[in-house]
Amino acid sequence: MDPQIMDGLDFPFCDEVVKYEKLAKIGQGTFGEVFKAKHRKNKQIVALKKVLMENEKEGFPITALREIRILQLLKHENVVNLNEICRTKANQFNRYKGSIYLVFEFCEHDLAGLLSNHNVKFSLGEIKEVMRQLLNALYYIHCNKVLHRDMKAANILITKNGVLKLADFGLARAFSISKASGSNRYTNRVVTLWYRPPELLLGERNYGPLIDLWGAGCILAEMWTRSPIMQGNTEQHQLTLITHLCGSISTEVWPDVDKLELYSKLELPKGQKRKVKERLKAYVRDQYALDLIDKLLSLDPAQRLDSDAALNHDFFWMDPMPSSLAKMLSTHNMSMFEYLAPPRRRYQQGGAQPPAQQQQQRAVASNDAAFDRVF
Repeated sequence: MDPQIMDGLDFPFCDEVVKYEKLAKIGQGTFGEVFKAKHRKNKQIVALKKVLMENEKEGFPITALREIRILQLLKHENVVNLNEICRTKANQFNRYKGSIYLVFEFCEHDLAGLLSNHNVKFSLGEIKEVMRQLLNALYYIHCNKVLHRDMKAANILITKNGVLKLADFGLARAFSISKASGSNRYTNRVVTLWYRPPELLLGERNYGPLIDLWGAGCILAEMWTRSPIMQGNTEQHQLTLITHLCGSISTEVWPDVDKLELYSKLELPKGQKRKVKERLKAYVRDQYALDLIDKLLSLDPAQRLDSDAALNHDFFWMDPMPSSLAKMLSTHNMSMFEYLAPPRRRYQQGGAQPPAQQQQQRAVASNDAAFDRVF
């Protein structure tokens, strides 16, 4: 169809995005840009996510279609709500390629932004509340046969009233339980590297909800370390970091791991003992939290806790009980997003590092120098 004919067409069920006034850019990624915006008439604050169209030769990005469809199906207090879809008009100034915007409810913070600000202090009860809501979101989407596939602190939004919203379903997909007659063949090129579970790094394509629970374990540890706990540069490096924390990957701890495509092609450190609790105890002072992290960071996905079992863990049922974030967040007037924050570093000098860890560093420096520890 002639683009100039398209210019004259009317789309009555898809409003133009000019009804919103952009206030600030709050996110940037391979998917496009995210803006804080205000409805010009009713003054409602929203988040506008621009769908990146420049790389599409024709048609609409399949990933965006999948994200829209999934978000239309998922309605839960702890999943971000898609309000509507808006567009810009195609005209000669944009080469007759109009833009599409997803309009979301606005949340004042993301977890990465909060963790990057050392003035934001989470009590143990508040950490429990963050994780309780996150696991509730995962339980809901998994029950509805959806995998998130991009668990990380930046994709966890939190409102000023302390309500957590799981966001960014750009890599999400519906899943099915594989039958004996054949296995699923999903892509393993998903999940940000630092949060990617070992089975995906080793080439697994027949996976399910437990890939999201590995990310939840990383995020639980991050509530104390304030920085991603395993920051690999490559898939090989990430597997090395995982091995140094969780122990060597072998058929003794993970039956059938040798059947994964990349098991024999990658260099996997041998003779490493599991040290999850030992390495994290200087930061995570709660024994139940350490135990939950340990069970979420199981190398063998079959041994990893699912969201239901995680919610039943003693961590959530011992004093202090999960407590609202609203009071703590009310003391911070500015929105905090990863995009607007300085890069999150390892513990800064001058008291931010746990004293026990400072003492340990000298002891391990000589025999552990090759291990790029983040915590």
